[in-house]
Amino acid sequence: MALTPDDVVTKQFQHVRFKEGFDPDEVDDFLDEIVVEWRKALAENEELKAKLAAYESGDAPAPAAEPVAAEPVAAAPAPAPAPAVADAAAPGAASAGIIELAQRLHDEHVAEGLAQRDQLVADAKAQAASIINDAETRGREEIAKLDRERTQLEGRIAELRNFERDYRAQLRSYIEGKLRDLETTATTSGSTPVSAIGL
Repeated sequence: MALTPDDVVTKQFQHVRFKEGFDPDEVDDFLDEIVVEWRKALAENEELKAKLAAYESGDAPAPAAEPVAAEPVAAAPAPAPAPAVADAAAPGAASAGIIELAQRLHDEHVAEGLAQRDQLVADAKAQAASIINDAETRGREEIAKLDRERTQLEGRIAELRNFERDYRAQLRSYIEGKLRDLETTATTSGSTPVSAIGL
């Protein structure tokens, strides 16, 4: 497959969860493709340099043409070596450009991954702080509610103790009053015959 700079620019790597960066196998495979294309470009560059050197030294066969027409035709191909040099240098420059582009893309993706990681960590910390805040608020509310209930229960216990004390005092005074009444009726009935009482 012929690799173009657009292929490097548009190459998308899958994000890997629970690890930083991209899937190492996918990145390695893509870099292997770049290396193959780069080696092809270097070999082609060497071949073109060899052809250029052979052409300039005169070892290459001249194009078949009539001697009269050779002058104007020879003048026309003379500028041809310049484009050949440009073509020969172009694959090397393209390879260097591809590698530089790949490195820049790698750096951008790593920076993007780091930024995303930092954002996720910040979001998780904010969420944890929010959960802790909510838990502390609910804890304080529950403690305040239990304190109010305890105060109410203590007040109710105090009321019941007061009621018990008052009830005992009233019961005691009632019983003592009945005992006094019984003693007074016993002393007054001691002189009255039982038949007069109606028993």
